[in-house]
Amino acid sequence: MVTLFWTKLSKDDLKEIYDFIADDSEKYAMLTVNKIYNQSQKIIVNPTLGRIVPEIRDKDVRELIMGNYRIIYRIVNSTQVDILRIYHSARLLTKQKLK
Repeated sequence: MVTLFWTKLSKDDLKEIYDFIADDSEKYAMLTVNKIYNQSQKIIVNPTLGRIVPEIRDKDVRELIMGNYRIIYRIVNSTQVDILRIYHSARLLTKQKLK
């Protein structure tokens, strides 16, 4: 098992997702954020569960999909995984947006 570390960018992403959806429904905003969080917990048991991010092509940068969102993470070592971004699949992803 590994420890998940949420980067500032990933926390900011979750807040932006919540705020955007909450404009219409706070209930669905909370449900969406909770689903993203729950999906990310699968990484704790199996860090290689997600696919390699096609735009990055680094075996340590992977993603899990939850609805329209990409949970992008980096396997740092055998005990730590960093959640890098929570990215909407309609947006263009570049290496610079992971920093």
